[in-house]
Amino acid sequence: MSGLEPILIDAHLLAVAKPPGRIVIPGRGAPEPTLQEELQAVHGRLWVVHRLDRGTSGLLLFARSAEAHRALSLAFEGRAVEKRYLALVRGLPPAAWRSEAPIAAGRKGRMKAVAEGDPRGKPSATGFRTLEPLPARPGSGLPDLALVEALPETGRTHQIRVHLAAGGFPLAVDPAYGEDAPLRTAAGEPVLSRTPLHAAGLRLAHPITGAELSLEAPLPPDLSRALEAARGG
Repeated sequence: MSGLEPILIDAHLLAVAKPPGRIVIPGRGAPEPTLQEELQAVHGRLWVVHRLDRGTSGLLLFARSAEAHRALSLAFEGRAVEKRYLALVRGLPPAAWRSEAPIAAGRKGRMKAVAEGDPRGKPSATGFRTLEPLPARPGSGLPDLALVEALPETGRTHQIRVHLAAGGFPLAVDPAYGEDAPLRTAAGEPVLSRTPLHAAGLRLAHPITGAELSLEAPLPPDLSRALEAARGG
């Protein structure tokens, strides 16, 4: 039985907080249980309407009916769903900024930002806001960090990670677009070893009733501990 308590459940929707490290649907590697399979064993058939990367935590929405699946798929494709992410990044970014760097496919499944006008690039836009600067403390062993809010306006693969890296503020740990090594204290104690990106919230219309939904997922324990370490706790 799944240990994930629903954030929202009704006849047409199921929202849960995805833990980091889990895959939503089958991947290319060795077979492993998916979050969809685990939740279906408890809640019955579920349709995937959006995905989160393995390392990303946070709000994940499934449809519980074919009617809701059709409506939600159109809403995500039509950019009618507002997404809010939290990211722990390297550096001390400005209070607010925006990236409109086009994104193109790179090598080995990665993406890359390209120059405006490059025919390979697809239009992409993300708004960013620095919620909490976390300057390096003497003797901590941790670099300058910041907690950042990201509001993607388009839905390109790895969009937030690519835009952060292109702007000079990559995720604190990101093997594809930044530093591969885990964050560690001066004593060598690990602080964080996965990509610190969290799907914090969604705003959308209910696919059947039309009622406005505002859903939020709390920070997972590992990201909360990393923030406390950066704050000096």
